[in-house]
Amino acid sequence: MLTIGEFSRLTHLSVRTLRRYHEAALLAVVDETTGYRYYGVDQIPTAQVIHRLRELDVPLSDVQRILRTPDPGVRAALVADHLQRLEDVLDRTRAAVVSLRRLLRPDPAPIDVQLRAEPARTVAAVEAVVGHRDIETWYAGAMAELEAAVGADMTGPPGGNYDNALFEQERGHAVVYLPTATPPRTGRVHPMILPAVELAVTTHVGEHDGIEVTYGELGTWVVENAMSVAGPVREVYVVGPRDTSDPAAWRTEIGWPVFRVT
Repeated sequence: MLTIGEFSRLTHLSVRTLRRYHEAALLAVVDETTGYRYYGVDQIPTAQVIHRLRELDVPLSDVQRILRTPDPGVRAALVADHLQRLEDVLDRTRAAVVSLRRLLRPDPAPIDVQLRAEPARTVAAVEAVVGHRDIETWYAGAMAELEAAVGADMTGPPGGNYDNALFEQERGHAVVYLPTATPPRTGRVHPMILPAVELAVTTHVGEHDGIEVTYGELGTWVVENAMSVAGPVREVYVVGPRDTSDPAAWRTEIGWPVFRVT
């Protein structure tokens, strides 16, 4: 048996850290007579596993579950779940960095905006009331269903209409669609007429990380040109993941229905 100091030297874990692991019932054997903590050499790999899991910010309660389950599949699933949470955090961090870099540029390039009169047209659509946090998952499922239903009959790039409440109240009506001359009716897919509208349109370049900056620039242009937003925002995915795996090549048109206020 090893003392806490000896075990610390062998594992490169501080005495303070080992005490914290003991308090979480992860390591150490306590001598009932003396109350001292002792460690076995067979606990060295366990201590190293705990250390690596904690480096990944796995909560101590989850570390307990990983160590105590005898099923390798369950252990792997627990670790995979946490790694997915880390990847989600990384994605949010990357998006924030992209936005900040663009926002903090000393001389941002002027935005290119066009006023465009869009005629009414018929599309195949999927629609729902969606929470803001769920929009990406919902979009992926809806678009997959649309592509399966429309197939080669698609006559243009996909798009989406998003109600103002989705941004203001974090929950609102959303529509994704594929243009087609003969929209089918199957599952959630159904024909829809997009009404004619006057749009202020700009193009967001690259992946959707930082798209809110483009929204802000477009909104500034609308205000400075004495216009007001008059309906749900429209997005058209001119070039996206279905076209190229290079995010730098993606192009998303953002169109705000507008009318002049003067």
